Amino acid sequence: MIQIAPSLLSADFSRLEQETADVEAGGADLLHLDVMDGHFVPNITFGPCVVSSLRDKTKLLFDVHFMLCDPLSYVASFAKAGADMITFHYESDADVQKTIDAIKSEGLKVGMAVKPRTDAAVLAPFLPQLDMALVMTVEPGFGGQRFMPQMLPKVEYLRRWAKENRRPLWIQVDGGIDAVTAKAAAAAGADVLVAGSAVFGAQDRCQAIRAILRSAGEEA
Repeated sequence: MIQIAPSLLSADFSRLEQETADVEAGGADLLHLDVMDGHFVPNITFGPCVVSSLRDKTKLLFDVHFMLCDPLSYVASFAKAGADMITFHYESDADVQKTIDAIKSEGLKVGMAVKPRTDAAVLAPFLPQLDMALVMTVEPGFGGQRFMPQMLPKVEYLRRWAKENRRPLWIQVDGGIDAVTAKAAAAAGADVLVAGSAVFGAQDRCQAIRAILRSAGEEA
């Protein structure tokens, strides 16, 4: 089943409570929260205070995507703020196993992400411990970028691994997802689609989410 995770990065930051309520009412499954430090990627977004301010305003699962050089140092604060899942990058400076252990120790779901230039095979030793693997289909840091279809073999690799190992691994695609590109992402094996401007940039969020689901082959 395809799940839709609207990316808060594309929301109107002057009205985050209403924006969150709109996508929840529109059928979103998760809220994707991009946390950037200005070093790992050339952009800065928000800290745990934004997560905590929204936590009691919605029942959506908080899918927190760390684009941080040192994700390990921030696990506890975002867990306390209300994250349900934390995804960090393989390319970060932190020890991978220690970061996985820290996330799990907080009782959260754990994900790992790879940038476009990183082979998804680097995740293989860690996949048995993960709840989700994230394939970036744009260079991380800014919303509104064009989808990179050449990343889809990574999705296929991860889906094949999950099937062969009979693991319930979520495979998330983030970057350039809309009512056109969702079809290819889902066909490759993605089941969690991050959509930023395609959802928050639409006047009717329900209609936008339904269009993405139809493209991905789901009833809407």
